[in-house]
Amino acid sequence: MKRISFLQPNLHTALRNFCGGHTASSRVAEGVASILADIRAKGDEGIIEHVARIDKVELSPDTFRVEEAEMAEAAASLDAQTRAAILEAIENVRAFHAKGLPKSWEGANPHGATVGERFYPIDRVGLYIPGGNAPLVSTIVMTAVPAKLAGVPSIAACTPPGPGGKVNKGLLAAFALCGVTEVYRIGGPMAIGALAYGTATIEPVNKIFGPGNAYVAEAKRQVIGTVGIDILAGPSEVLIVADSSANPAWVAADLIAQAEHGSGFEKVVLVSLDPSLPEKVAGELAAQVPLRKHKSIIEKVLREGYLVVDCDTFEDACAVANFVAPEHLEVHTADDLARRLPDLVHTAGAIFLGHFTPTVLGDFAAGPNHTLPTLRTGRYCSGLQIVDFLRRSSVTHYTQAALPNAADIVRTFARLEQLDGHGECLEIRLKK
Repeated sequence: MKRISFLQPNLHTALRNFCGGHTASSRVAEGVASILADIRAKGDEGIIEHVARIDKVELSPDTFRVEEAEMAEAAASLDAQTRAAILEAIENVRAFHAKGLPKSWEGANPHGATVGERFYPIDRVGLYIPGGNAPLVSTIVMTAVPAKLAGVPSIAACTPPGPGGKVNKGLLAAFALCGVTEVYRIGGPMAIGALAYGTATIEPVNKIFGPGNAYVAEAKRQVIGTVGIDILAGPSEVLIVADSSANPAWVAADLIAQAEHGSGFEKVVLVSLDPSLPEKVAGELAAQVPLRKHKSIIEKVLREGYLVVDCDTFEDACAVANFVAPEHLEVHTADDLARRLPDLVHTAGAIFLGHFTPTVLGDFAAGPNHTLPTLRTGRYCSGLQIVDFLRRSSVTHYTQAALPNAADIVRTFARLEQLDGHGECLEIRLKK
């Protein structure tokens, strides 16, 4: 753990250095570039070669795709409680994202012309679903549900193969319950390459969604332009603003929840308004970490990626949160302060207000999306939304009667920009 004060002169430098940025090592970047080049040149054969090398799984083009019957069987095998929980999560995510579904519109502009906007679902999208140490069943819900709600007609999903090429049954069941039928047992940069470039077996997509490790994130970065991507998400982050009303055991549990994600590069920050709280939290961490399944990973994060920032005022704490732009922002303070935070912090990926709102509710249950910006990218981008599965076209229609009303503007700008051809394409329509 590292501890700094809001009052220290180099605060922003210290925070910026702690947070890091989206820069892959040369080893990762070069390795990913080599894999993507092979996929682009060799197609299916490139996938086969690299899956065998990295995942130790022998595949062939006819075994890339998971049979729909296998997914249906996995869904049917769920116990009633598990099935009900997944379906409830699906409904909560659908209800939340439905509120943000934009509507096409049209109206008259000051010239008397008709203008408007039309929204269209992206024709085909790809979903990347991590499936290693943490098979992210919830990510299927968070990506497939808004894609379906947006009306995307074609969805392809990729997830890494386990031993013998098997895919986690929980993932298969979630695919079936979310209505995703095109699923490939391919992971890592190979999956991103297949979705971006296409092969004889896999049709390319127009945009890729979903989180992944450093290799997947770098692969997404390298295929930008060939396809669109959602966001460049790095390791998970949480920043907790807490005062003397905070329960140290709850704060510790929430720090651990983010630290256990698996990469070992997660970032956890405690912004404390109570000088005695960090030591109390440290005692709780010492008691709770040994009980967790991913103890060694959590310990690495707490050793290398845990920062405490001492602040005297709530406004100072909010200033720290605004600068860090955390993926998840929890507020463990008196209720009157917690309610003020959304007006003071405008860069967080997701905000969780009050002692009874841990980040896990956003991960699994509440409805907002858990695909969120990390590494300070919240300064300029947002978490996954329904509009990310849509594209927009503006529509303009001038009649013969409306066209002269635009003439002065067109003539002026054509003259200012020295583009007489621009001006003439209007003038030629005004000539008798």
